[in-house]
Amino acid sequence: MHESLLQLLKCPVTRSSLKMEVISRSAKKFNGIDQEIINEGILFAEEDWFYPIINGIPRLIVESFYDYHDFFRIHLPDYSVRRSYLEQKYHGLIRYVIKKNRHTKQSFSKEWSIFNYKSDKTWSLDTDGMLTRFLTEIDENLNGLAGKWIFDAGCGNGLLNQLVAKNGGSILGMDFSLSIERAFENNEQKEAFFIQGDVQFPPVNFEYFDIVHSSGVLHHTNNTELSFSCIEPCVKHGGKFSVWLYHPRKDLIHNLFNSIRKVTSRLPVKVQYYLYLVTLFPISFVINRRKGNKQNNRELMIGILDWFSPEFRWEHEHHEAASWFYKRNYEEVKVTTTDLFGFNITGHKIVKNANRDI
Repeated sequence: MHESLLQLLKCPVTRSSLKMEVISRSAKKFNGIDQEIINEGILFAEEDWFYPIINGIPRLIVESFYDYHDFFRIHLPDYSVRRSYLEQKYHGLIRYVIKKNRHTKQSFSKEWSIFNYKSDKTWSLDTDGMLTRFLTEIDENLNGLAGKWIFDAGCGNGLLNQLVAKNGGSILGMDFSLSIERAFENNEQKEAFFIQGDVQFPPVNFEYFDIVHSSGVLHHTNNTELSFSCIEPCVKHGGKFSVWLYHPRKDLIHNLFNSIRKVTSRLPVKVQYYLYLVTLFPISFVINRRKGNKQNNRELMIGILDWFSPEFRWEHEHHEAASWFYKRNYEEVKVTTTDLFGFNITGHKIVKNANRDI
């Protein structure tokens, strides 16, 4: 990670600032130039909590002291004592995050692990198409990215982040699955930053970002509106919040597939992968080819996993999502895109203490 990133980060539980203990540094190429980054380290909250930096990525999820216990056993002498203290003091919180996150982390880690950065398209879009869709969703033009700080809450493969940084924006990509590792590894843009984090416990400054964008993420959590309410404080007053969500469809096959996934999504992710490979993949392949869809095999499988493997997959009406914005003092709320499966909706956060006509 860049040392400058520390000023953006907060403890996801206590919201305190973090102090960093550097273990090792390394070089990474950005914009064709080798630059020094912090490769390994530990981030300490003002009390209780601690988080690792591993392979250049701050791991700021609540349960990181569990997930990366091998790292801490090597680098933190009193790790056992610290861990026991957290388990006793925050027992209920720890149980909650582990239960809600375990399957989802595995699901999206598997989904993006098969993505080929050299040849695959993201949701059938090349880089130009990805950037165009993003700008349409957030209702901005290309020039509007310059000088903006953008928070991509659920960045997946991280390719969009590179495009935004390449076109003048500074962007923080966050994901809580291990897909963040490949996103960081393949990033070559200095103004694209990556952290591991949870949308319900955002480890960043509140009221900081010009644009917060969360595409196809919140509806894969245990409670979409709860996740919405947890991530929206990161938007600065006068800034913009943009989310992409699934909407309901009056389609027999669609609803049949949703019924099937309620059963199959409970299976171990590895079992699901091979189950879908021998059942849904051949059918999807034939249908897509007949429709002229030229997705390659990996792209097609990623789409299947994205639909069927997550534990949670909620669908929401447009007016329902709009109400979430209005309840939290947003204005100019509007649907910016809509397609077969979902829609994007944005709103502007009302400027604090703004003079308004009554």
